[in-house]
Amino acid sequence: MFKYSSQQNGFSAALNILRLIFHNTVRHVRKSHGSPVMSLLINISQVIILVAVFSFMMSILGMRRSVVRGDFILFIMSGIFLFLTHNKTLSQVSGAETATSPMMQHAPMNTAISITSAALSALYIQFLSVVVVLTVYQLGWGGVEFQYLPGAFGMFMLAWFSGAAIGTVLLAAKPWAPELVKVIQTLYTRANMFTSGKMFLANTMPGFMLSFFQWNPLFHTIDQARGYTFVNYNPHYSSPIYPIVFSLVFLTIGLLAEFFTRKRASASWSARR
Repeated sequence: MFKYSSQQNGFSAALNILRLIFHNTVRHVRKSHGSPVMSLLINISQVIILVAVFSFMMSILGMRRSVVRGDFILFIMSGIFLFLTHNKTLSQVSGAETATSPMMQHAPMNTAISITSAALSALYIQFLSVVVVLTVYQLGWGGVEFQYLPGAFGMFMLAWFSGAAIGTVLLAAKPWAPELVKVIQTLYTRANMFTSGKMFLANTMPGFMLSFFQWNPLFHTIDQARGYTFVNYNPHYSSPIYPIVFSLVFLTIGLLAEFFTRKRASASWSARR
C-alpha cells in the first residue's frame, strides 16, 4: 500500500500537526450540520431552553430564595454553561475516530489528532455559545458582573478538560464493549443532571448529602465557578484541586488504554460500534 513519508524537522512537523488538528476540528464542527452557524444556533437554543426550564422549576418549587444573593439568572447560567460544556465534550471525545475508523487510513492522521480535534470542536461551540448568551443578556437586561472573571473562566475550562478526560477513557473502552460503554455514558450524563449541583449550593446542603455530590468533578467546578462569580458566596465544600487531579488521572488512564487498544485493533471492530 501507499506509505506517507517526508523529511521534516521538528518545527515543520509541529506545524503540520497543528494544521491537521485545525482542519479536523472544522470537520467535527460541521459534522452534524453543513453550516457551523446552525450548530452554534442549535447549541444556543439548548442553553436558553435549559435556563428557562430550570428557572421555572426553581420558581415553582420555591427554591429561588435559597440560592446565593445576586442575579438569579446568572446563577442558573453558571451551572448550565459548565454542565453542557462537560457533557458535550465527553460525548464528542468518546465518539471520536478510533484506530479502526476509515479516517485513520489517511496518513498522517492518528488518534491523538482525532481526540484533540473532537475536544476543541466542543470547546469552540460552547465558548461561542457562552459569549453570545451573556452578551445578549447584558444588552437586554444588564447586570452581568463577575467577582473574578479569570477564575470563572478557569472553572469553565476545567469543566471542559474533565469532560475530555472522561471521554478519552470511554473512547478507549468502546471497541472492547461498545454496548456497555454506551450504557455507562448514558448513566453518567443522566446522573449529572442531579449530581452536578447546578441547582444547589454546596454550602447549603446537609452533610449527609454531600457524599452524593463530591465524587463528581463537575460539582466542584460549578461550585467554585459560583464562588468566582458572586461576591456573596465563598465555597467551603468544594475544591479546584480535586477536578484537576481527577482529570489528569483519567486522561493518563485513557491515553494508556487507547494505546493498548490501538495496538490490538481489528478492522472488524468498526462493525460493532
